[in-house]
This record gives sequence, C-alpha cells and structure tokens, in this order.
Amino acid sequence: MKELVIFDLDGTLLNTIADLGIATNYALKKMGFPEHPLSAYPAMVGNGVKKLLCRALPSGFDNDDTVAELRTYFKEYYDEHSADHSVPYPGIPQLLENLRDKGVKIAVASNKYQEAVEKLIGHFFPNLEWAAVEGQKEDVPVKPDPSIVFDILSKSPTPKATVLYVGDSGVDMETARRACVESVGVTWGFRPMTELKEYHADHIVNTADDIFELVNREY
Repeated sequence: MKELVIFDLDGTLLNTIADLGIATNYALKKMGFPEHPLSAYPAMVGNGVKKLLCRALPSGFDNDDTVAELRTYFKEYYDEHSADHSVPYPGIPQLLENLRDKGVKIAVASNKYQEAVEKLIGHFFPNLEWAAVEGQKEDVPVKPDPSIVFDILSKSPTPKATVLYVGDSGVDMETARRACVESVGVTWGFRPMTELKEYHADHIVNTADDIFELVNREY
C-alpha cells in the first residue's frame, strides 16, 4: 500500500483553465496584445506562469521585460479571481477524504506560484491536512526538475517505493521519473492521453476511484 500521494494541482485536482485563460487575456489586453480563446490555453499551461505568458505572447515579444510586466497584470487579476470558475474534478474531494481516512498522506506539487497554490488549496479543501503544499518559489527550478518532490519528501520522509505522483501532463510524468517515484497520469486534465504514454506514465487512470485502487494495491 502507498503511504504518500503527491498531486499536481492544475488539471489534476482542479480544473483551473478558465481562470488562467481569463487572467492571461486580461494581462494581454492591458498591454495591447491579442487575446486567445479559452480553448487555446490547455496547450499553454503546465510549466508555470512565466512559460504560460511567454506562450501567450506573439512571436518575438516574449522577452524578459515584457513577460515581467505581463506577469504583474496577470497577478493583479488572478490573485483576486483565481477561484471564480475553477472547480475540483469529479470524485477528487471524496478521494482526498478517503485517503485521509485511510491514513495516507497527501501533498501538492505545482508549477503555479506558491501564494496562489496555498489560496486555492485553502479555498477548495479547507478541512484537509496536507503533508506539504508546494508551488513555484524563487530560486527553485520548476517541474520537471524533481526538486519540488524532494522538498516534499524532506518535510514528510517517506520511502520512495510507497509514493505515488499523480498528474495530467508529460511534465508531471517526467518529474516523477526524475524523482524515482511511481507516476499516475490522469485523463481528465489538460493534456491528451498520448502525451502521458509518450512520457511513460506507470499508470493511466480515468477516474479518481482508480487512484484509490492503486494506493491500496499490494506490491
């Protein structure tokens, strides 16, 4: 049985794409750049806000100064509206409660900036105890660098053989591989199943219940 489950946030625990897209469009409009349909944003997210903004900008405009200014406008909007349209995916609240009741530790590893991660987790899952809630921090490399997983394991020491890492993208599967922990790709997120297969997910699941079954599996 697994002792710790580490979850990605966007596209795994929460469907946040509308709020991310609206905040990005707000920032683009503020600076006079063209906006994107919300349907375009699933392909842009996954590597942190800086990379999202780089991808949203027209070609040739993704320099450091422009991205930094765009990020200021993004945060201005997103800090106030991050939960306007975001919702947990079906079965996720019950899964987290079931893991808690079974004594399995849970943690979050996200490329979203730390303040926003803490706010969303506190808003949507206020009654759960987390072993760690880790977002993007200054001077810490973003996923797929495994540092975020190592930070979680330093706060909640757990044998790697008893850890599951759950995410919706190739970035997540690569993070788990580099951290030498078992990976679970979910099909309800922002990326297609083909990407999960391409990045060699150890397991691919279609429902939250499937994750609970993997946690309980005897190895």
